[in-house]
Amino acid sequence: MTSKTRIPIHLQINGHRHELEVEPRVTLLDALRDHLGLTGTKKGCDQGQCGACTVHVDGQRVLACLTLAAQAEGRAVSTIEGLAEGDGTLHAVQAAFLEQDAFQCGYCTPGQIMSAVACISEGHAGSDDEIREYMAGNLCRCGAYPHIVAAVRQAALEVASSMETAS
Repeated sequence: MTSKTRIPIHLQINGHRHELEVEPRVTLLDALRDHLGLTGTKKGCDQGQCGACTVHVDGQRVLACLTLAAQAEGRAVSTIEGLAEGDGTLHAVQAAFLEQDAFQCGYCTPGQIMSAVACISEGHAGSDDEIREYMAGNLCRCGAYPHIVAAVRQAALEVASSMETAS
């Protein structure tokens, strides 16, 4: 039996307000992909095991497949689509992933990048071991892990350098 109950929700995604009517059981992942057309966030396992659906809610990384859309109401949601600047300038992590060839098939890349941004902003990029530990929840079936670690290391150095320059 399918529920016909719908609830209105207001989501703040990548700085834009969206109003939706969804069933209470709709995940943030499905709201992003199916209701808003933001398909950069990937549906991998749909069980919180692979990290492909990683987004930021109020600056913290969350698995969108395990988060109800209603739980994100009134909170700032950032997806891979919102990472680059308005003029198309890539975020330091996105640029580092390209430079370090930190992807193969690319399916896990949006989740990897969103986790890497959180890894750096939360101060967990001090060593390769620390990066590997923090990024362990994001799986890459192609095995690009050494390149992913190198990209996170490179981006962390660039972010630190730009923060010093801004001070």
